[in-house]
Amino acid sequence: MNKKLLTLFAALVALSLVAAACGEDRPEAGALGVVEVNEGEEVQIRSLNAITGDVAFLGLPNQRGVELAIEHFGPIHGFGVDIGTGLDDLCSADGGQAAAQAIVADDSVVGVIGTSCSGAAVAAAPLITNAGMVMISPSNTSPALTSDLAGTAGENYSVGYYRTAHNDLYQGAAMAEFVYEELGLTSAAAIHDGDPYTQGLAQAFADAYEELGGTVTGFTGVNKEDTDMVPVLTEIAAGGPDALFFPIFQPAGDHVAAQASGVAGLENVVLLAADGLLTDGFLELSQTAGMYFSGPDVRFGDNTNESTGRTADDFLAEYETLYGGAPEAAFWAHSYDATTLLLEAVEAASYVDGDTLVIDRQGVRDYLNGVSDYSGLIGSISCDEFGDCGAQRITVIHHEDPNDIATSKANVVFEYP
Repeated sequence: MNKKLLTLFAALVALSLVAAACGEDRPEAGALGVVEVNEGEEVQIRSLNAITGDVAFLGLPNQRGVELAIEHFGPIHGFGVDIGTGLDDLCSADGGQAAAQAIVADDSVVGVIGTSCSGAAVAAAPLITNAGMVMISPSNTSPALTSDLAGTAGENYSVGYYRTAHNDLYQGAAMAEFVYEELGLTSAAAIHDGDPYTQGLAQAFADAYEELGGTVTGFTGVNKEDTDMVPVLTEIAAGGPDALFFPIFQPAGDHVAAQASGVAGLENVVLLAADGLLTDGFLELSQTAGMYFSGPDVRFGDNTNESTGRTADDFLAEYETLYGGAPEAAFWAHSYDATTLLLEAVEAASYVDGDTLVIDRQGVRDYLNGVSDYSGLIGSISCDEFGDCGAQRITVIHHEDPNDIATSKANVVFEYP
């Protein structure tokens, strides 16, 4: 459904709910029940992102995006919106599960923006969605959480889960095409750390690279806590790859980048990483000079969020004023758009009955399932049947100078629409 039809849909839902509130053909609650927000209370949503530890750089901009979106969107039928205390997914299954258990213990929560990391979502999403809530992630990218893009649900898909981030099948294909066709390198190896994000992206790259005609000379894993990467790098070197793709996180990524050139056979290997390492803290390391990074196309410019009227440039200006600098990671706009989508869904699926706001949980999902051509900071957003809603545009940048990170982030050398 296009934007005009989506607006009409929301209006018709609102009219029917208003009629219901007046006692005219009141519809039965959806199968998931309703949330009632009494006078003086607020609509409850939650932010579940990695906000401490080694990957806080990823989750903090996400949480701030949620907060700004709520402020810009304003009340829903006269009721304010609250996220409570930001919750931490710790970028791990254990962290995601613990936070999700806390969320579902509060049956007033309508939806969750998160998680930051796919590994946390694997544990959190089933708990949250089984409780009748929705979950919209700004930065999960594992194909296992949605689908194979060919009509088959991923092994970790949950009904009620959505994301504004891209599906890594696109990112893997983008990096493979760049390496094989643009750099002209015919052999490559990949390293992951066992996380659903890193392993899924490494596999997507390897599959796409072989399909193009390239040779994958090695595919192996490290532990997130490893510091000595020489044994794994020596194993990789035995295959003689031209390129090494390691879509992992810090601090493990620091050690791979620092130690690769010292391993015989890898002195001239081209190092490649992805959005998990496309952060200021990694780019400022001297060993990252010359690397290539894939990630979401963040050239949002004057893209406008239709719910708030704010542009991406507006958001960045306000963010820098409030927090003293630009977001360190790439998914700030995805977080903002995820939040406004959730708020639009709640508004469309609710009505005021006396002094009470009544929110139909199934109506929230129905609205999100029908999203098409929604204008967000990230561009046009449409949700498929498995919850993939993001603008699937990927770029590769070339990082030349650790002392000039801003220039590197803008140094796009390949686009994959």
